[in-house]
Amino acid sequence: MAEHTSSSITIEAAPAEVMGVIADFDRYPQWTGEVKQAEVLAKDDQGRAAQVRLLLDAGAIKDDHTLAYTWTGANEVSWSLVKSQMLRVLDGSYRLTALNNGASTEVTYQLTVDVKIPMLGMIKRKAEKVIIDRALAGLKKRVESGPADQAAGPADEARSADEAKKL
Repeated sequence: MAEHTSSSITIEAAPAEVMGVIADFDRYPQWTGEVKQAEVLAKDDQGRAAQVRLLLDAGAIKDDHTLAYTWTGANEVSWSLVKSQMLRVLDGSYRLTALNNGASTEVTYQLTVDVKIPMLGMIKRKAEKVIIDRALAGLKKRVESGPADQAAGPADEARSADEAKKL
C-alpha cells in the first residue's frame, strides 16, 4: 500500500460549518492558493459533489485533474483520482472531529500523491506535507473569517491597506 501523509488542525467553528466550506468547490479558487478553477461534474443522490474537475497551478506542478468524492456521514469526505495529466495517484480525505461540545473542530487531512514522472519518496512526502499544510491553513482562515458573503472584498482589502499605512 502506498505511503500517505497526514496532519491535523483545530478550527474555531462547528464541524457542519467546516464541512460546508470543504464541500463548496465553486469557492476553492478564493481560498486555496493552488486551485485556479473547480467545476462540479456530477452530484450524488444527496446533491453533494461526486466528481469534480480541478485546474491546479502549484508552481512546478500544473495539472487538470478529475477527482471522485465519497461522503461518509456528515464529518468525512474522501477522494480518489479519476484522470490527470501529471498524476498517477491523488487520494485523500478530510475527517472532522467535534471538540469543545461542537464549538470547534479538529480537521485531519490525509493525502497520497504519486506523479507520473520519477520522484524520490522523500520528495513526494515533502510535497504532500506542503499541500496539506497550505490546505489546512487556508481552510482555517476561510472558515474562521466568517460566512463567504461576509468575506473581505477588494475594496475592504484596499481600505485595510490604507489604514495599515497610517499606523
